[in-house]
Amino acid sequence: MELYGLIGKKLEHSFSPGYFTKKFRELNLDADYRLFEIDTISKLPEIIQENKNLRGLNVTIPYKKDVLQFLDKMDHNAKQVGSVNTIKIDWRNDIPYLTGYNTDIIGFEQTVVPLIKERDIGHALILGTGGSAQAVAFVLNSLNIDFYFVSRNGNKPGILAYNNLDQGIISRHKLIINATPLGMFPNIENVPDIPFNSIGINHILYDLIYNPAETRFLKKGRQNGARILNGQKMLELQADASWKIWQE
Repeated sequence: MELYGLIGKKLEHSFSPGYFTKKFRELNLDADYRLFEIDTISKLPEIIQENKNLRGLNVTIPYKKDVLQFLDKMDHNAKQVGSVNTIKIDWRNDIPYLTGYNTDIIGFEQTVVPLIKERDIGHALILGTGGSAQAVAFVLNSLNIDFYFVSRNGNKPGILAYNNLDQGIISRHKLIINATPLGMFPNIENVPDIPFNSIGINHILYDLIYNPAETRFLKKGRQNGARILNGQKMLELQADASWKIWQE
């Protein structure tokens, strides 16, 4: 039986097992998808060696950058982004060969392009600077959309602090993407500290979180007339892209 899985720190409410179990059933495959909840990425080699039938892994918070040290190879886009959320494992004489990919790029691009197609979006804010935020930045660059990252410590070029955000900045940046875990279940009351009173009908708020379906970030945007989208469809698209990579 082939084995696939997800590595991360807190995985009890993960979307992936149900999604892939359904896929295996539809394809009549003898395969399983397992959650590998680890408190340090240093446990990855041990997990792989203990599961010689492991063919692929998804990677989630907070290990999308930390995992790079264990890879034998990265595809071009993953190298450009500097983070990986999909690993293909090829076994060569009982030695695992790990190749890293970033399918967040695919999921985000295919969902954000229809969202902005009929709007004049030239400037965006990316809340967060982690692995998911880097994938978002890669896509925005390819779409020629200027952006700033927003972080608690906005003391580097291209990064604003949350307390830098004023009405002028918010008004100019019509696309705002939450690439942080703020608001994710079970901590659903959390919300990025942005001036929501400056959000209006010309804004698009995109939250990469899918659970809950409407985070406080999205709810506040909707109440001010913004168009909103959560991360559910992006997650499905990146999962399908991961599956395609594992089967190549």
